Order: sequence, then structure tokens, then C-alpha cells
Amino acid sequence: MRQETWQVDATKILTRVELASVLRDLRTKANNSENSRLNLVLVRLACCCGLRVSEIAGLQIGDVHVNRDRPFLRIRAETSKGNRARCVPLWWDGDTLGDLSDWKEHRVREGAKPRDAFVGSLWKSRYGSRLSRHTLRRRFITACKVLGLERLQGLTIHHGRHTFISHALAGGRTIAEVRAAVGHQSLVTTSAYLHIAVDDNGEVGQLFRFES
Repeated sequence: MRQETWQVDATKILTRVELASVLRDLRTKANNSENSRLNLVLVRLACCCGLRVSEIAGLQIGDVHVNRDRPFLRIRAETSKGNRARCVPLWWDGDTLGDLSDWKEHRVREGAKPRDAFVGSLWKSRYGSRLSRHTLRRRFITACKVLGLERLQGLTIHHGRHTFISHALAGGRTIAEVRAAVGHQSLVTTSAYLHIAVDDNGEVGQLFRFES
């Protein structure tokens, strides 16, 4: 039987300029808006860490390890596809590490405990409580509205994961490294992203400052 090839829709990958535009817009607004600050963290987790929406929803304060030489996110088995735990490197990109570290510090100052949600509700009566997948999906689209209505058509939070994989490979991380970070079962799935252009002129570019 012929094995099917995993197909990646390149139009659902945020390009270098698009992702930089989203992050820049959210960072500007985050200075005066906790909602925008939360959305910035959400985009970081989806587009710069490759987390699935279920993994974002299940991420706890204690899963975010930032005060070490090689900081990482711990994805627990019960929140991941296929019940496979993994670690997602945060030391690959300094800006992502900085935004997530700042958010964790903010949540802890607000009284969050290790088992509380990392990305939680901002409603006063439910502050810090876990957000639903539906809410996270809606927030992601709101976070990306700087791209315009036409670009948002068909775009989902899961495309943030595809964006991370494409940018990581374009930035020089190996297939094995990226596979481990996103939890793919097969190298074949990860390698399907190798030739996805992430730069806006059709050439492969780099957004993250991937470090070795």
C-alpha cells in the first residue's frame, strides 16, 4: 500500500513579516492592556512554541521552567495528543522566553500557584481560571486582527503550530529537534515543512533568533 504524504497548506503559515507584525502590534498594546498582554502570550505559545490548543489550555504555571540554563515548557501527557509528554525548548528564542517569563512573574505576583492555569481568565470573578479551547481559538483570531479580515479567513490557532514548525526549520533547527519539540510521531510529518517558504518574497527567511 502506498503511504500517503503529509500535505502542508503553505497559505496557512504566517510569514516572517506577518508574524512580526502581529507580535509588534500586541507588544505595543500590552503596555496598557492586560488583554493584549494575554493575547501576546497566546500567540507566543502557538506560533513560537508550537503548542496545540489543548496544550495551551492545560499548561500550568509550574510547567513553565524559565530560571535555568536551558529553559523549557513541560507538556504533560494528559494534555498532549497521544498522551506523550515532552519538553519544548524556550532557549531557542530570547524574545519568546522574555515574554513568557514576564507573564509568569506577573501571574505569580497576582497569587497564582504552580498548578494554576498559565493562560487564565481575566474576568474578575473567574480570574486565573482555565480558558476553554473555544475561547483560546477566538482570542487567537483577535490577536491577529492586524493582518486584516481577508487574511484571517480560514486562519486558526492550529496554524500557529504550523508556523512554528516552518520557522524553526527555516531558522536552522534540525528535523529531529523540531520533531521532539512538537511531539510528532514520525520524522516524515516534520520533514513535510522543510520547503515551506516563510519569507514574504518567496525565499526562506528567519524571524526567531534561534540559538545553538
